[in-house]
Amino acid sequence: MALSEIDRNLLQRCLAGKPRAWKDFVDRFMGLVIHVINHTAECRSLRLSKEDREDLCGEVFLAMVRDDFAVLRRFRGESSLATYLTVVARRVAVHQMVGRRPATMAPLSELGGLAVDTTPPAEQRITDNDEAQRLINVLEGNERDVARMYHMEGMSYREIGRALGLAENSIGPTLSRARGKMRQARPDPTTG
Repeated sequence: MALSEIDRNLLQRCLAGKPRAWKDFVDRFMGLVIHVINHTAECRSLRLSKEDREDLCGEVFLAMVRDDFAVLRRFRGESSLATYLTVVARRVAVHQMVGRRPATMAPLSELGGLAVDTTPPAEQRITDNDEAQRLINVLEGNERDVARMYHMEGMSYREIGRALGLAENSIGPTLSRARGKMRQARPDPTTG
């Protein structure tokens, strides 16, 4: 999708330092930035407090204005502005989450000894690397590759699909089948 006329004008106003331009920019893209932050935290099995979310949001917008809007000046208009800002926001959020994980960013629930996300099963991510690797080793072929990329490397469905040459909408079902086999290979904690 090309750069819309509304976004082109808003970007030009910001870069020219026009009155209210930055406020209009923030108002237009605040929801997008918050969505990216929430999604990024969810993919990393982190629960954000309201303060964490506000801090991360501030960091994303600060990255955009730093060095006289250098990030916005680098935008070439080859995609929509929202797409470009999504990439910027994700990079800043990941850097902040990895670099200075606040104490209030807590891992989500633990089930059966493995830290996993509490979202629906198609989105659960094993975060105990040793246990995940042991369970992934019971798989073969695409199921093994998909499970490893998702659980061990933290890749998205889209990234996995591209890496393996598979349709993105086939990743979820493949991962579900792999999880079923991994559950069967997991020892029963009630015995022994």
